[in-house]
Amino acid sequence: MKKPAAETRQHILDVTRALMTQKGYTAVGLAEVVAAAGVPKGSFYYYFKSKGEFGQALLDEYFADYLRTVDGLLAADGSGAERLLGYFKYWADTQGTDLPDDKCLVVKLGPEMCDLSEDMRIVLQRGTDAIIERISRCVRLGQDDGSITSAVPAEALAQSLYELWLGASLLAKLNKATTPFDTAFATTQRLVG
Repeated sequence: MKKPAAETRQHILDVTRALMTQKGYTAVGLAEVVAAAGVPKGSFYYYFKSKGEFGQALLDEYFADYLRTVDGLLAADGSGAERLLGYFKYWADTQGTDLPDDKCLVVKLGPEMCDLSEDMRIVLQRGTDAIIERISRCVRLGQDDGSITSAVPAEALAQSLYELWLGASLLAKLNKATTPFDTAFATTQRLVG
């Protein structure tokens, strides 16, 4: 029995996300995508006009999933500071060197995709802006409830924290160690007061 079109499209995205998380965008060719997904090459082009359009869809899907997770973490019980630290603990726990299939696609594909396509760069920017906005709202909540004592404006602190953790992710990848996350977590604690 043939799968519905939406299921096949989603299957291609799911299978390729794991491949690209491990190898990168340019290292995964169309032949590998269709082989891994078990679909004919024509099926790929039925769902995606090009590899670039596919890359955009992959990033849109990633951000939709990730933002649902972030929303859940930042809506947890506790003060603004507790919620924020819980989010960054989740980040450290899910981006370790021993979890190759669940890595942050921003860290893995961002630099590569930004240079390849303006459309993919825009999707990355829109997604990271949405993450920073959520962090900013949580910082503001913590400043309002007194659990975050930093006088730095919420937007600026959120931007700095995201940059800190993005850098820690890159260093963890380079060093094949989680110590950059330990450093980032300690710095985050100091920054939020």
